Amino acid sequence: MPRPRCCRFIERDPRVRLFKPCGVIMRDLPVVDLPVDGLEAMRLADLEGMTAEQGAELMGISRHTFGRVLTEARRAVAEALVHGHALRIAESANVRPRPHDIILPKEHNTMKIAVSSEGPGLDSLVDPRFGRAAGFVLIDSETQHITYLDNGSSQVLAQGAGIETAQRVADAGADVVLSGYVGPKAFEALKAAGIRICQNLDGRTVGEAMEQFRNGAAHAADAPNEEGRHH
Repeated sequence: MPRPRCCRFIERDPRVRLFKPCGVIMRDLPVVDLPVDGLEAMRLADLEGMTAEQGAELMGISRHTFGRVLTEARRAVAEALVHGHALRIAESANVRPRPHDIILPKEHNTMKIAVSSEGPGLDSLVDPRFGRAAGFVLIDSETQHITYLDNGSSQVLAQGAGIETAQRVADAGADVVLSGYVGPKAFEALKAAGIRICQNLDGRTVGEAMEQFRNGAAHAADAPNEEGRHH
């Protein structure tokens, strides 16, 4: 049985539900459906200029879900415009207007968490270095599926290891990074990719760092640490 879809929030119900080419009778037109949550994702990203992280927060969904909804919505609009079809704003399940008096939680059950690690398992120690970490244990917080991302190529770089590692982690689809220390350049690269960063988690195993994150004891950092203890 598929997992029930979480509620998605929108600013308001759309005032207009149908768009069609001028001078063509509606009954002669194929219709392309644009789900109302897709319209909301386009409004946030393309009209308001929000990042995927900001849009996901307002809609109460994960960053990856927001990206998928946005991509599908843009494809529907492009299909209608290119082929001259009618575009209909369609109802979506579990969509409702966003409350304005509460802080919305993110859809944490679909997060992918990357932990800098000295080895491939939960019993491995957290690698205190982000940029030159041996690798990253990637954990799907919904399924608890674990994979390992090797970072050996960054360890031998004379410079730029942090930025290259940040790109590698982003390409792996990480939403959160748990590590010991993240340098300023890598920190900014991760933030630009919409990835949350929790530091000062060295001295424990990957499993212990994950448990601390789940319990809310590992707090996301808004700025890199001033202390440059690891490079």
